[in-house]
Formats: sequence, structure tokens, C-alpha cells
Amino acid sequence: MLSATTFQGYKKCCMLAMDVWCFSKSTIRVDLEKHQTRLHYWGNSFCNFEEAPLQFWVFLLCTKHKNLPYTVYRVLFREKYLKKTDYPYVYVDGVYLKRSWGGEIQNVSILVAIGVSQDGCREILGAAEGMKEDRESWRSFFVWLKERGLTGVRLIIGDKNLGMLETIPEVFPDARYQRCTVHFYRNIFSVTPRNKMKMVALMLKAIHAQESKESAREKAIQVAEKLRSMKLAKAAKKVEDGIEETLTYMDFPTQHWTRIRTNNAIERLNREIKRRTKAIGAFPDGQSALMLVCARLRHVAATSWGARRYMNMDHLFKPEEDQLSDIIAG
Repeated sequence: MLSATTFQGYKKCCMLAMDVWCFSKSTIRVDLEKHQTRLHYWGNSFCNFEEAPLQFWVFLLCTKHKNLPYTVYRVLFREKYLKKTDYPYVYVDGVYLKRSWGGEIQNVSILVAIGVSQDGCREILGAAEGMKEDRESWRSFFVWLKERGLTGVRLIIGDKNLGMLETIPEVFPDARYQRCTVHFYRNIFSVTPRNKMKMVALMLKAIHAQESKESAREKAIQVAEKLRSMKLAKAAKKVEDGIEETLTYMDFPTQHWTRIRTNNAIERLNREIKRRTKAIGAFPDGQSALMLVCARLRHVAATSWGARRYMNMDHLFKPEEDQLSDIIAG
């Protein structure tokens, strides 16, 4: 059984959940004290007591309203508290979908974030409507994630966006930024003739194949000089201006390099979202687009995607053991 103080806290959270779902005008009367055992079960089953009240309130509403819309489950997925653990690596990106606005078809941006927790598993942290990927949208998104329990962020991986770059030091002052190397390559390819793309791609990959950040910087200088000799001055300028943002991952364990230097982890989710939303065409508003995206993300999270270990985090939290093993092996 729960203590009286703990149960009163849960009771307040349940009432808050009711307000979130706009049941303020409802005449439902439920004796919560009769369900203390079930409430305790929900808390244990989800390994997060802060998540239990929302799940439990849905159970109570379903007992009174047989036709409760499925939308409530999407709300729970979006607003649930994160696990009480750190997320050292966070991948962020924006998905652009079509919506109808004033008789015109416009773009709406859905901001998505996934994190790698201390146990090395991936978790969908949240999704929100960003309208456009400006500074205010990214700031609201990051603050919302932080309020829901996002802590211990060391590296944020994503494509280059000025609004995001300005917001990261403000919301997560201890976090660093890693620009996705794939998007960096594509940016250079945009000013590269098609008949030279293959050679330029090999040159760029050689930079990130180096064993240290110093050698990668030296290789980048050589690549820029080579590009200028090939009369690709614009490509050389992009390499010189953006290479440092793509080398942040080299300050982290080498075993994680292939996982954290690109945004591929979230790009796969984006492709799944676009595949599902392609049949819709234009959404009536941004909220409907967000609801469908969250439904798809919830489906992915329920599969083995989040249960498989994505990387071994002992290399990050226990680097001295790696050094000792290297000494013994050598």
C-alpha cells in the first residue's frame, strides 16, 4: 500500500492529467482510494512513478467512457516524464510535412529528438511542432525536453541550423555540438560538378578516417588545397569554414565514433515518418501532423528498436578500464 503523502501527490497528478485531456467540465466522480493497489502496480510496471498517474488516469477514464478517443494515448506518449537517467548523446532533427493554411499548401516542421541513455539503448525523447526551425522553436523544444527530465547531455548531433546552434549553449551549457558529416558532405556537393563528386567524396571521407583530431585537421587543409587546384574554390571554402564542427566526435571514445558523427540514427525514423505521411498529402493543421508523427514514433518505440543495445556506454563512463585493457593487450 502507498503512504498517505505519496498517494495525495499521485491524486494531484491525476487531476492535472484530467485538465490536460480537457475533462474539466466532466462530472466523473471516482474514489481513487479504492484503486491504490492498481496505482502502485502501474508505477512498478513502468519503472517510473512519475509516469504512473497519467497511465492510471486513462484506466479510470476508460472505465467510465467506453468511447474514449485514441488520441489520449498519443498525449500520454508526448507528455510522459523521461526515465531518471542521463542521456549523454542526443540526436535532433526536423521533419517537414505539408499542411493546408488559408487555402494554400505550406510546410510545417515537426522537431524530433532521440537519446542514448546510460545503458546504451535508444529512446524517443519527444516530438513537437516547430512551425519553422527558428531559434524560438528550438528553444521551446529544448526547454520542454529539459522540463520532462532530459539531463546529462554531453553531445547533441544534428544538421547545421543557426537557431539550434544559438539555443544549445543557453539550454544545455555543458553540451557540445556535432554536425552530421553526411549533411556536411551534401552541402559541399551542392557546389561540386557532378563529374567530380566521386573524387570529392573520397577526399572528404579521408578526413574523417583519421585517427585523431589533429591529423584530421591537417588532412582537411590538404583537401582544401586540392579542391582549389581543381578549381573548386567554393567547395574548398565550405570545407575550411565547417570542418571543425564535424570533428567534435573525436573528443569522445573511439568505439562510439561511427555512431555519433552522423545523424543516421534519427534519419531512419524520419524516413519511416515520411513513408507513413506520404499517403496523407496535406494535413489540415500542424497539430494533426504532430499527432500522426507521434503515433508512428510510439509504434517504433514499442518494437525492439528501443530494447536493443545501441552502444556500450562503459567506454564513456569508465575510460580507465579501456586504457588498462589496452595496456594488457599491448
